[in-house]
Amino acid sequence: MAAGTIRYWAAAKAAAGVAEEPYTAETLAEALDAARERHPGELVRVLQRCSFLIDGDPVGTRSHETVRLAEGGTVEVLPPFAGG
Repeated sequence: MAAGTIRYWAAAKAAAGVAEEPYTAETLAEALDAARERHPGELVRVLQRCSFLIDGDPVGTRSHETVRLAEGGTVEVLPPFAGG
């Protein structure tokens, strides 16, 4: 298992109630499942609309089960942003 940090931004931060927290997971799917368990409710809905960066690289349309997490890595949770 890899250990790292999940950083929540904007609506995801508000829904989680924290700006960041640790993860212990092999894949993005595992890390997000654990986040949903820790923060049931609004975060579950917000995560459905989010995009994700893993150590600065966009996940894009890749299946979260195939996105491996590195030891000491960072998952950025980015809800859609308004404005221009």
